[in-house]
Amino acid sequence: MIQQTATLLWNRAVGPDCYRMGLDCPQGYDTAVPGQFVMVQAGPALAPLLRRPFSIFARIGPPDHPAGIELLYKALGQGTRQMAHMAPGDRVDLLGPLGRGFTLDTNARRIYLAAGGMGVAPIHFLAAQLRALGVPASSIHLFLGGRNQADLLCREAFAALGIAVTVSTDDGSDGDQCLITDPLEAAIRTHPPERLYACGPHGMLQCVAGIATRHGIAGELSMETMMACGMGACLGCAVPDADPSAGYRHVCIDGPVFDVRAIEW
Repeated sequence: MIQQTATLLWNRAVGPDCYRMGLDCPQGYDTAVPGQFVMVQAGPALAPLLRRPFSIFARIGPPDHPAGIELLYKALGQGTRQMAHMAPGDRVDLLGPLGRGFTLDTNARRIYLAAGGMGVAPIHFLAAQLRALGVPASSIHLFLGGRNQADLLCREAFAALGIAVTVSTDDGSDGDQCLITDPLEAAIRTHPPERLYACGPHGMLQCVAGIATRHGIAGELSMETMMACGMGACLGCAVPDADPSAGYRHVCIDGPVFDVRAIEW
């Protein structure tokens, strides 16, 4: 974990109130793994007082020494609205990489990825890393869901990796009108994967965990939750362990990536 001042390289709109922010980090991010996150101080002002957590969307720069990272975020609150108005050359206080990332299975012959809404961020980093490590594009299938067409973020980034994508929306504006877990489970019934990875809203992850358990699929989920510190000090991101005697786990240090059977939903 490193605290450093990064320089903003770009801040591009990719959807309604959604942006991809490129950051040049002096000390690099070559140790970051898919699923890890950073804590960002949105500006020099005291408001908002607390940092905001963001999953790493991509590493940028030479493969042997990535010079920085790219974040995907949605301008919803005060901090992210401030970020949306930042311009190249602005400085960003960054703390990371933090948390536990995905376990990369490069030997799996069939891998399913599931992403809902802003959950595409760690899933994109994961897909890119799997491809960089030699996993064939034909072995990876992404199931991408959203409330509507505007919520289906960064499809072109996945297309550039050459992987197959199945799309669904709640309102039917793109793909099938259903939850993304419907085509995911249908695919698992006919062509079960060796590994399943997912990130998205709590309800989606709960459903994915149930699907994986019913079909005996090995997998990991990246949980989305608010964090005040990112280091386990505030205890604000506690989630119940699947084993009642184990008490609680903390998303920021025990996660955000958990085995599909590790959490009591």
